[in-house]
Amino acid sequence: MELKVLSVEDRPIVTKLFRDVFTREPWNDDWSDPEQLDTYIDDLTGQSNSLTLGYFDSDKLVGLSMGHIKHWFAGTEYLIDEFCVETRSQGKGVGTAFMRAIEAFLIENGIRHIFLQTESTVPAYKFYLRSGFTELKEHVSFAKTF
Repeated sequence: MELKVLSVEDRPIVTKLFRDVFTREPWNDDWSDPEQLDTYIDDLTGQSNSLTLGYFDSDKLVGLSMGHIKHWFAGTEYLIDEFCVETRSQGKGVGTAFMRAIEAFLIENGIRHIFLQTESTVPAYKFYLRSGFTELKEHVSFAKTF
């Protein structure tokens, strides 16, 4: 397995893996609008501070992390907006190996923090706890729909 930094040129494989994973259980996201999906992927991969990492088995993308770098008073952070592993590789240690590879890459590049959010009702919640993440008890997320 190999970790690679991806760019907007990799959008076709990024989009395919993202759609394949997140339109299935347990997320069931509706990404049927291709324009909305393209815009979302561009939002995550096409900014000056974007960091998109792919995990490859030979030439096949099996893991994806899309986020951005934030320079914060406590040090530089990688804020992960989306993290996934192809469905048939889930539960086989691929996600754990991918996260370890991400951590090694970040340390090598002077980035000392990862921040992400997930729902407590999805399998990813337990994955992040097993991966050594700490749940921020005083951190609150807010949303407002119009």
